Amino acid sequence: SPDGEMALAGHHLRVRPLSPPAGRGWRRKMLIPWWILRNGSVILKEIAKADAVHTPIPGDVGTVGMLLAFLLRKPLFVRHCGNWLAPKTLAERFLKWFMERFSGGRNVMFATGGSAEPPSQRNETIRWIFATSLTEEELARTGRLRQIDPQRPQARLIIACRQDERKGTGRVIAALPLIRRSYPDVTLDVVGDGSALPEFRNLAERLNVAERVRFHGKVDHRRVLELLDRADLFCYPTTSSEGFPKAVLEALASGLPVITTRVSVLPLLLVRGGGLLLDEATPEAVALAVKTCLASEQQYLAMSRAALETAKEFSLERWRDTIAAQLHTAWAPYGP
Repeated sequence: SPDGEMALAGHHLRVRPLSPPAGRGWRRKMLIPWWILRNGSVILKEIAKADAVHTPIPGDVGTVGMLLAFLLRKPLFVRHCGNWLAPKTLAERFLKWFMERFSGGRNVMFATGGSAEPPSQRNETIRWIFATSLTEEELARTGRLRQIDPQRPQARLIIACRQDERKGTGRVIAALPLIRRSYPDVTLDVVGDGSALPEFRNLAERLNVAERVRFHGKVDHRRVLELLDRADLFCYPTTSSEGFPKAVLEALASGLPVITTRVSVLPLLLVRGGGLLLDEATPEAVALAVKTCLASEQQYLAMSRAALETAKEFSLERWRDTIAAQLHTAWAPYGP
């Protein structure tokens, strides 16, 4: 299978291919009725035979499947994989309303993310679920306890995300001149594509740190893990409301201390002490946090150990078992 993906396996598993929806953006949505005409009979046939229906949303195919299953009165297992806390479009607001209206009983619904508060004040049956891409075996293989050498001070930073202004790459680049006062050889790996990449490249040039920043673009999962392994700190000063950023979890799983903000699930991921939380997302705050993390060999080691312990709680096996337990509780009273 492609790197970072796993083959489907299980009892009574069958794949029914569908033609993909055509186009992008509004054109794609306008063509959905045509897509339904082409694929609707297959979808309806499979839903009619099913005992229950799993639909990941947002997404055109998942939304269509969810609504058809609801109309056919099938038990639903819905996973909201987008940004639950900040719906922006009319479609996202509708999906949130639907879940809050119909979750409960035979309809089991999860919102991807995490918080000290439940996902919904309107419907307590909606539960948080984390997102992950690592098995227990991969966590054991990927992670290592990190140490720094106070005799050879260095600061190898990394950020991996969609490259837009709110995720914080610009703030990390702007912090580099400040960090260089203590760590002249500081480097930053920027991983991922996005509309703001040209702006970030120009910013690095203007601040005379272009030779300190390596823009990798979109890379496969194995390469991401390799770049994380070479780094000293994962910097993610986001101001964007997050679902469950898997890149942060993968950084923790590699043993990297994380510098991030008090947004969405991120405080919960650092509750054990696997990094530092910023009170404000500014270049000055990032620079101070980098220096703080690297100032003490013992403190850095403790952060790395906490990062590894945190990541163990978020394996694919635990994700599977968490969902399975909820499904069993909800569906067992209704029989097989």
